Amino acid sequence: MAGDNENLNPRAARDHGGGLDGAIASFGGTRAEWMDLSTGINPHPYQVKGLIPSDWAELPDHGAFESLTEAARRFWSVPESAAILPAPGASAVIARIPALAPQGRAQITTPTYNEHAAAFAAQGWSVQPNTPAEARVIVHPNNPDGRIWTETDANAPLTVIDESFCDVSPEASLIHLAARPGVVVLKSFGKFWGLAGLRLGFAIGQPDLIARLNDLTGPWAVSGPALRIGTRALQDVEWANATRQRLSVETDRLDDLVTAKGATIAGGTTLFRLYEVDSAADWQDRLAQAHIWSRVFPYSKTYLRLGLPPADSWSRLEAAL
Repeated sequence: MAGDNENLNPRAARDHGGGLDGAIASFGGTRAEWMDLSTGINPHPYQVKGLIPSDWAELPDHGAFESLTEAARRFWSVPESAAILPAPGASAVIARIPALAPQGRAQITTPTYNEHAAAFAAQGWSVQPNTPAEARVIVHPNNPDGRIWTETDANAPLTVIDESFCDVSPEASLIHLAARPGVVVLKSFGKFWGLAGLRLGFAIGQPDLIARLNDLTGPWAVSGPALRIGTRALQDVEWANATRQRLSVETDRLDDLVTAKGATIAGGTTLFRLYEVDSAADWQDRLAQAHIWSRVFPYSKTYLRLGLPPADSWSRLEAAL
């Protein structure tokens, strides 16, 4: 992760979304004036309601965790033999997964979400992109290119399947593999439901693995408000289906808008799009002058990633392009 000094320079942390404070330091304006399209978070978040005073004032009870995990099991069709661990964001689990096995080699094909490699390296693993190893990470669909993996790719003694963006395409999910020994499937709540600030994620796998992760995360890792909101959202299948349709329509609209300005589609999902452009830095600068933040990558001079704009901001994005 970028340090505090790096965050002052939006160029230094370009392999992560967000970093809006750094963009403001470079290009001016206030947070209210900026539109952040760098993160791939649903711009139409699930509506938060129904919280009660005890959600804030009391330590979460076991029943609240059971309600959330049962809702998660139904929503994702989790195998009965697999256990579910709610956590304060998928990133909290990513940081702890390398401790589940002795140090060795971890196969992480690039380009992909870089926190997995950082987590394994921090705990003494050797990270490599293409060589079979004792551990493997597949981000499914992949960030940033949207690559879809198959069951045959889950082939290491410890396999992490990161499905943080898979809720837009549930038919592609590899959740059934959570019943296999050594497989951990990750789910993110913040992306699809648009509530990243709630900090809620899930690890799903065989009970022994999940119990060890639970020991590493400690008690009361998930807040009372997150438990209640997450349970209600996971039960709202009608909202999820309508949201998938809406995101698909808006993705087509974004593709039409950006390709009309000279970009070509390089991949993505219906929460973020990856474009090939002549100069990603120039495109980012042009958008930033209009206080629109995009995502570029240190390993490519031509990759530009954009999330979907809020409903009332399409004309602003078009003008900036």
